[in-house]
Amino acid sequence: MTARGNVGKWFMVAAMWLLAIVFIAPFYIAIVTSLKSPAESALSGISLPQVLHFENYVEALKMSSFFLALKNSLIFTIVSVILIVFCSSSAAYIIARNLNKRYYRFWEKIFLAAIMLPFEVIMIPTYKFLYEVDLINTLAGAIMVKVGLSIPFAIFMYIGFIKSIPRELEESAKIDGAGPIRTFWQIVFPLLQTITSSLIALQMMWTWNDFNVSLILLQKDAVKTIPLQQFIFFGQYTSNFNLAFASAIVSMIPIYLFFGIAQKYIVSGLTAGAVKG
Repeated sequence: MTARGNVGKWFMVAAMWLLAIVFIAPFYIAIVTSLKSPAESALSGISLPQVLHFENYVEALKMSSFFLALKNSLIFTIVSVILIVFCSSSAAYIIARNLNKRYYRFWEKIFLAAIMLPFEVIMIPTYKFLYEVDLINTLAGAIMVKVGLSIPFAIFMYIGFIKSIPRELEESAKIDGAGPIRTFWQIVFPLLQTITSSLIALQMMWTWNDFNVSLILLQKDAVKTIPLQQFIFFGQYTSNFNLAFASAIVSMIPIYLFFGIAQKYIVSGLTAGAVKG
């Protein structure tokens, strides 16, 4: 290898190490701070604790009503993702198989435009509507809004995959006496496993970490999710960073476990989408 090649190789290695440090540093600081006393944290933010204060975790779980928030987050996330997959896959199938008609092309453009619509634009009318139908401070109301905001992106992803599925499979099923619903769920939907796995992984992470919808619609302690309960450690005049980081570390464990299991589906799904779309 030439000298120029060696220089380029060492530069890439150094850049990778630098990026690794940049990404790992926040996790290191969070873990170290969660195990310190307030006095130690005031002295240094990066030094190792002299004594491990595991009681920070116990106190953080109590103060934040962690297990109640965990239950709310699980319900909010799991139900939302199931509805997103069910509704978006069904709608995308109808649109993808009827794009030769102006009506369905119109709806495809509507959903595409809706992807760019931020929640802040419809936040006030959404709140007023849910207030009128008595769905404020309910997980059902928050789930409805989250599903509605997430469906356009999911439909867009599904349409590209459904277009790549040969119509001959559906025609064969029709000859065998299968109706449209049975054809979709027994023939087409199993072929969408790659994109479905990818969407489930992405939507799980986005919904679990959702803050805006939960902040506006879930104001009572009984229905607050984990991201909202993190703010219990920050007051107007004081902030307990040790307990806040301890709570944050615990709250990240479920989603990181899920991400560790599903990350290969995210990569494969997005790669396949780039090729087929």
